[in-house]
Amino acid sequence: MTIETRYHGPEGSGNGGYVAGLLAGHVSSDAVTVTLRRPPPLETGLRITADGDRGIGARLWDGERLVAEALAGAIVVPPVPAVSHAEALEAAEKYRAAERLPFPGCFVCGPDREPGDGLRLEPGPAGEGLVAAPWTPGVVPEREIMWAVLDCPGGLSVGQADPPVVLGTMTAQITEPPDAGEPCVVMGLTRSREGRKVHAATAAYGTDGRLLGRAEQIWIEVDPGRFGA
Repeated sequence: MTIETRYHGPEGSGNGGYVAGLLAGHVSSDAVTVTLRRPPPLETGLRITADGDRGIGARLWDGERLVAEALAGAIVVPPVPAVSHAEALEAAEKYRAAERLPFPGCFVCGPDREPGDGLRLEPGPAGEGLVAAPWTPGVVPEREIMWAVLDCPGGLSVGQADPPVVLGTMTAQITEPPDAGEPCVVMGLTRSREGRKVHAATAAYGTDGRLLGRAEQIWIEVDPGRFGA
């Protein structure tokens, strides 16, 4: 497996949700937990190994270095409730007005990306520890794109953190992808903080309010210099 540069999060590193979604595709479970052990390298041949023959786990390797591991998981808490599409549009305006964003070139939430190149998701504040973003996919998204969409709103629910946070662990469950051209809402919520760790949750909803997917996450404060920022 090779992560193309297009799908980076921080400079020089694959977007955590996108990479996690690719690896999750090798696990036979509706809900999958992926732990990122190091920044996923770009344009590098990576190796995937399976845990046994039952599809309950998989690992991603850069040579002999473990990049990420995935296991069958579960989510037992209720999903983050949705706001209206109009409220999500209003939240996006606040995101665009932000003076500082941690990774402006990110495939998912980077405003520096050209339309059609990045997703340009704009999760802006919609309440205490809560962000919302409108999202209208141009095509029916693949699993890894759904995981990517469910990634950044969790980290951005912390606010424009300094130092920034990066994804450490993500448990996601994709219910169904949206239709092409369907106006959706993506939510992010900070659940708690514990030292350098932030526990967050995300959810995506379709036009009719149906749950498209959800995730529970652990984010970790990092030195931005680790990613060449």
